[in-house]
Amino acid sequence: MVRIYIIGITILLVAIIANGFAKYFGILTWYDFIKSFSEESSKNFSILNYLWLFITYPFILGLGYLLGDSVSNLFKL
Repeated sequence: MVRIYIIGITILLVAIIANGFAKYFGILTWYDFIKSFSEESSKNFSILNYLWLFITYPFILGLGYLLGDSVSNLFKL
């Protein structure tokens, strides 16, 4: 159970950092993407936004899992 918690916390921290990175560089985050459905504004997003949301971001979160798994293995949990 502690192992799952460590992995979850690691994924959360990686997600926060990745979202900060996206905001800094002006890339759409999931929060912005979902919010855009409730707005009347244009939904013309760049290909960079789609690549980030559907390829890069999930890959980074997967790396967060691997990092969390490695950390939990250090403690033999």
